[in-house]
Amino acid sequence: MALFKLPYESDMMSLGRSWGPGFRAGSVVFLSGDLGAGKTTLVRAFLQGMGHQGAVTSPTYTLVEPYSLGGREVYHFDLYRIKEAEELEMIGMRDMLNTSSICFIEWPDRGLGFLPKPDFSIEIHHDGDGREIQLIESGIYSITN
Repeated sequence: MALFKLPYESDMMSLGRSWGPGFRAGSVVFLSGDLGAGKTTLVRAFLQGMGHQGAVTSPTYTLVEPYSLGGREVYHFDLYRIKEAEELEMIGMRDMLNTSSICFIEWPDRGLGFLPKPDFSIEIHHDGDGREIQLIESGIYSITN
């Protein structure tokens, strides 16, 4: 487990950009935190670190935003509006959770019983005007080295 105190949004963006290239195919990343904590901001930074140069929008209403980066598929899910985990089957999430894609999942608690064990769990908390990020690496590799 690692803890990062980030007083400014620019610090969170820098941290996310540095971690982005470290995510490997098959990675499942859970992002938790209150509304407005910065989950989508951190995913935006991950994607930029992986080479994405376009817009990154919150998938709150679409449930998933796909990105194709360097020959690999990256999916950004927001499960906030999910009422039951079975709904994830209807959007085809099982097909997107594969060994060649990277999946960033906001509000993973809404998909319990359906989602696989994450490789990384990231919790974002308000810390005054800044943020505190707790990273738990449960996979076989690290993104912080």
